Amino acid sequence: MTDHSADPGEPTTERSETSEKTSLFLNREISWLRFNLRVLEEAENKRHPLLERVKFLTIFATNLDEFFMIRVSGLRRQVVSAAGGAAPDGMTPSEQILVINRELDAHSSRYNTCWKEDILPALRDAGIRVLHYTELAKEEKEAIQQYFQREISPVLTPLAFDPTHPFPHISNLSFNLAVLVKHPERGDCFARVKVPDIFPRLVPIPTQEDVALQQMGLGKTGKTQRFVWLDEVIGNNLDDLFPGLEVIASYPFRVTRDADVAIEEDEASDLIEAMEEQLDQRDFTSAVRLELDASTPDHIRDILTRNLQLPPYLVYTFNSPIGMAGIRELYALERPDLKDPPFVPSVPSCVSKSTSLLAAIREKDILLYHPYDSFMPVVEFLREAAHDPDVLAIKQTLYRVNPRSPIIDALLEARVNGKQVAVLVELKARFDEENNIEWARKLEDEGVHVVYGVRGLKTHAKVCLIVRREQDGIRRYVHLGTGNYNVITSRIYTDASYFTCDAAICSDVSDLFNSLTGYSRNNSYSKLLVAPTMLRQQILDRIEREICRHRRHGDGYISFKMNALVDTQCIQALYDASQAGVRIDLQVRGICCLRPGLPGISETITVTSVVGRFLEHARIYYFHHGGQKEVWMGSADLMPRNLDHRVEVIFPVEDPQWRELIINDILAVGLRDNVQARRLLPDGTYNRTQPAEGETVVNSQDWLLTHWKSRS
Repeated sequence: MTDHSADPGEPTTERSETSEKTSLFLNREISWLRFNLRVLEEAENKRHPLLERVKFLTIFATNLDEFFMIRVSGLRRQVVSAAGGAAPDGMTPSEQILVINRELDAHSSRYNTCWKEDILPALRDAGIRVLHYTELAKEEKEAIQQYFQREISPVLTPLAFDPTHPFPHISNLSFNLAVLVKHPERGDCFARVKVPDIFPRLVPIPTQEDVALQQMGLGKTGKTQRFVWLDEVIGNNLDDLFPGLEVIASYPFRVTRDADVAIEEDEASDLIEAMEEQLDQRDFTSAVRLELDASTPDHIRDILTRNLQLPPYLVYTFNSPIGMAGIRELYALERPDLKDPPFVPSVPSCVSKSTSLLAAIREKDILLYHPYDSFMPVVEFLREAAHDPDVLAIKQTLYRVNPRSPIIDALLEARVNGKQVAVLVELKARFDEENNIEWARKLEDEGVHVVYGVRGLKTHAKVCLIVRREQDGIRRYVHLGTGNYNVITSRIYTDASYFTCDAAICSDVSDLFNSLTGYSRNNSYSKLLVAPTMLRQQILDRIEREICRHRRHGDGYISFKMNALVDTQCIQALYDASQAGVRIDLQVRGICCLRPGLPGISETITVTSVVGRFLEHARIYYFHHGGQKEVWMGSADLMPRNLDHRVEVIFPVEDPQWRELIINDILAVGLRDNVQARRLLPDGTYNRTQPAEGETVVNSQDWLLTHWKSRS
């Protein structure tokens, strides 16, 4: 897949001095690639319905795009500047890129096999055909040609490259055709045609009925389930774009650029304008990947790599179509027989039986676990506050919000109804910057107090505060979460929501908002654990407490559930706990830099990862504490970026009912999963768990779909 030919800027193969030693840490980038491999394994998993497997293929491809835009781009900058030091596992940036490419070679081969030899034949058997242009019948080609001339050709702009035409700019993640044409005077010439992203990646092939309807000006039936690749449609109709020239050949390619936006906040007079300027430059940053079709000749490859200033080790060739994220369009087909059966999220009886959510919260704390529980009570929390005449103020953080958000609508309604509304919109939420700028401006236009974030930090905490006047005085209500205020992702991410009017927690949240919206430098909180001021140390202190407990009583136990475990201080503390004999179960969905099962180091630690229908996204930290069980939930993973460079909140679950439910029905069931779980081995590879003979088969997500509703 990768061209490994020599290049002056190519990573060297010399091993760093520290990496010759056995490292106590797994490499972060390789750990992420192996998470993405687990996503690919779900595309290979025939237990899933067919279009769900297609969905996993698109997730794998989209994840890899982001990996290059952020992680590989960072390594590339370090290689070029020679400024990067070794990672905690000992590998230099050069070494990491080499290992990444070796991993990707194997992943690409598996992806290609899965698509061509497994998914495509299965789609065909199900009546869905993704064809190459050469497979179309004559009348189908004629219909597609008419579509091309009518809809596509007017949008295309062929761009020549010669001494009078500079090399055209290639925007990030755009599809392109490198076209070779024969000019009667100049001979062979190179041109670039961009494949517009306003058209579907897979062009529907009209049925005979569709053609008849089009001729009558009546549109389409929408019944077709036969498709052809858009770039092949364009590539086979290029004569229209180059009249008088002979089109010799065309070759698809795609460029990925550095998308790690950096803002000099100290120099920005207006953060929102500075962010917009940086986003405008995202398409003009350095290229970090060139994807080519395997048939691309060397001289076309040379033109592209030379003008994109890319070293050969960042050039990747494929035998499959490039940019496979586009096949997500297949998932939109009306084929419920090829998808997971739908489910209806539940609403706890303590909520459904109450006419007022605020009244229900006054009775007791409320826990929701999405997507098994509906996200609508979170929306209703804001809607009720917006229309309650006794509510005085609403304060909220927003990190990622879906389009046409009912959360935003409720905040705007609250402002119209005279409430004081203050919202922190994090402009630096990666890949959501433009969306958040739009929301920030809309809220400001309606009179909402909008804060763009905290200088030098991202605000990742998920917090909403409602202030209400009641008979006995002012009372505050709080929603705390592990996931975003996003209705769409709440259906596909597992996340927790917690409602409380506990006075100490509410006071902490008020103090937090004062520090976010004003100049408060409060570093002390009664019940919340807040980053970057105190969260890491509080976690370390609790691990140390468990060590002391185990040395005295032998019953130390820790169980964490999170997206990523990278922080070396936290990993070392867990190693210390293991060496003291504390039993530790870690459920880490994505990156894990801890090596479990190392003799004398981490023998009592297990690490599992569940990748399934829903994206495991909740963060839960459980310390047994000699039976005085502590359960914490919140927005933070144990990563340096979360602990040092973000505003994060971890909150205690003090209600005994909810605490036991989290321990027994979320953590414990996840640990019993022997269908979708993989166990991390000391060498950094993962083995899928299998039920032992006579053991009950447990798919934790399926179990929760069945059993979670009955607990309320």
